[in-house]
Amino acid sequence: MKKNLVIVESPAKAKTLGRILGKEYNLKASMGHIRDLPKGAIGVDIANSFAPKYVVPRIKSKLVKELKEAAKTAAAVYLATDPDREGEAIAWHLYEVTRSDRKPYHRVVFHEITEEAIKHAFKQPRSIDLELVNAQQARRIMDRLVGYKISPLLWKKVRRGLSAGRVQSVALRIIVEREREIDKFTPQEYWTIEAELATETPADATVRASLVGLGDGTKLEIQNRKEADGICDELREARYRVGGVRTKKVSRRPAPPFITSTLQQEAWRRFRFSAKQTMSLAQQLYEGLTVGDEGSVGLITYMRTDSTRVARSAIVETREFINSRYGPEFVPAHARSFTKAVKGAQEAHEAIRPTRIGREPSLLQPYLNKMQLKLYQLIWQRMVASQMSDAIFDNTSIEIEAIRPYDSGKYILKASSSVIKFPGFMSLYIAGKDEDEEEEKKSPLLPHLERGNKLELIELFPEQRFTQPPPRFTEASLIKVLEQNGIGRPSTYATILSTIIDREYVNKDKGSLQPTELGIIVNDQLTRHFANIINVEFTARMEEELDEIGSRKRGWVEVLDDFYAPFDESLKSAAELMEKVKIADEQTEESCPRCGKPLVVKYGRYGKFLSCSGYPECKYTRSYEIKTGVNCPETGCSGSIVEKINKKKRTFYGCNRWPECNFAINTRPIPRPCPKCGGLLTLYRRKQTKCTKCDYKGKLEE
Repeated sequence: MKKNLVIVESPAKAKTLGRILGKEYNLKASMGHIRDLPKGAIGVDIANSFAPKYVVPRIKSKLVKELKEAAKTAAAVYLATDPDREGEAIAWHLYEVTRSDRKPYHRVVFHEITEEAIKHAFKQPRSIDLELVNAQQARRIMDRLVGYKISPLLWKKVRRGLSAGRVQSVALRIIVEREREIDKFTPQEYWTIEAELATETPADATVRASLVGLGDGTKLEIQNRKEADGICDELREARYRVGGVRTKKVSRRPAPPFITSTLQQEAWRRFRFSAKQTMSLAQQLYEGLTVGDEGSVGLITYMRTDSTRVARSAIVETREFINSRYGPEFVPAHARSFTKAVKGAQEAHEAIRPTRIGREPSLLQPYLNKMQLKLYQLIWQRMVASQMSDAIFDNTSIEIEAIRPYDSGKYILKASSSVIKFPGFMSLYIAGKDEDEEEEKKSPLLPHLERGNKLELIELFPEQRFTQPPPRFTEASLIKVLEQNGIGRPSTYATILSTIIDREYVNKDKGSLQPTELGIIVNDQLTRHFANIINVEFTARMEEELDEIGSRKRGWVEVLDDFYAPFDESLKSAAELMEKVKIADEQTEESCPRCGKPLVVKYGRYGKFLSCSGYPECKYTRSYEIKTGVNCPETGCSGSIVEKINKKKRTFYGCNRWPECNFAINTRPIPRPCPKCGGLLTLYRRKQTKCTKCDYKGKLEE
């Protein structure tokens, strides 16, 4: 009896689905995309309605052959790729490559890998949504045109090997513009004054209050020490009394469950996970991990989403859990629903949540590594907290009058405090804040005071301060700005960030994103000559138009036509007007072994290499090396293993004493010896190690 063939993207996903679907189905993994535009050519026929020319990469040829054979012998083919535009495009490419007219092909879509969701999806298959495919094709073609048309200009005018991306260049522009704001910023001096005051009743109680203004409502701005000293002299002579006390009950709602951008932001704030790390871990949780007797199970819903919607069944399960674990007072009278905060959010998707609330993080601790567990716990806590009762506070504000003795004018000081009356969701989870989102400073618990109560001045605390420049972006705050401006989509944030960092346009300095000299030069060239394309408004509008293609409001060729005409004009202008820029070579601490002059980093056809700064008199060159921390295992060799790139731009690892020592391997060495024989360990697959001398294989330690 013929089996049904199910094709997914990854082996982990295949394993989880295989457990659910049973023996009637044959599961295969495409390992991501199986077709793309060619690497060595633009691959787009601009004159022929932007017709793309797709090719199967050589590395995927064997896999594609296997998928074709599997499709031939299958009863039916189910394409179970991810439920977004990119997943739809992968499904279409799989169909185009493997299709047989005699085989029925079905597209199945699910947002969580649970038995209920999978069986429901396979009962209701559909055809491939070609409008979603066209939207993804339009994005890919647009990005290819920008990259392949602008990058050669950068090669000629700035440095060989540079590249430009449509969306990444806008992110770089945002970072560079913030850096220039910081550079231009001039700190302004100002002073604050606080007063510590004693109360008559209750005895021995004190209040710390801040000077805020004058009695007529004028706000005080103290600009220098002279002004501060003059005000302090008057405050020392003043009489103090309570002008008013106000206490009000304030409730705070929990944050909604995570969407892609908020998960990336919070994972950065809490754990300093990069967006790329966060998405890799979330992918593992979504596709399935082995959990005891349950086998391989999907632990969270789909992680690329911009919708805060949650399935009714999940809300009911969460509220029941809260009631049993925390008590009925922690369950609000009505289930919470959250409105979408992202323009163009796909409401067919759900927020990121656990597939089962009953799978508490503590129960998964034996089965997840530390990073997986941290992210799962964050997602679990956020989902549970989102359906808990409000936190209730008593906020007290005291206005204090400092009455001047001579002109009967007065200064106004204020003190405030906030007391939790009921913790609600805060007993489980409190959302993090960015650097520029600090909450108002609250005083410790204030004594009970009434209007007219007299106070005695104990001490004044004048303090000199300076205004601060805007902070540099972190990954979290940049993602927030990109999302607010409609730049990128859930599937692209991590790629945007990793691309500008990998290209060395941006450095990370203690978590902050700082543009490099190269990044600033590239940005200035792009914004000067492609201002109509490399800007926030244009990029946001293009995202909307791509969404309109997917929702059948625009044709994809029409969108590309509208994009390409002004772009082509900018290209012609840039080719004539873009001036050549000289970038200083990067100095190293190494000396040339031939002449003793410093070695510098240069860039060639195959990327970085080291060259003598005395060129052309001295023509010594050497490949650029990245240290691995592992000594060369060859007997008698004193060298160390470094990461290198060959002429085909493939990474390998070899001895830094080449050509004296020709040791080389293709897998990354691990800086610890084999526990069995003491030999060299290398990374084998994702989290496994193997020895190059014996048959040892083991798990990669944290």
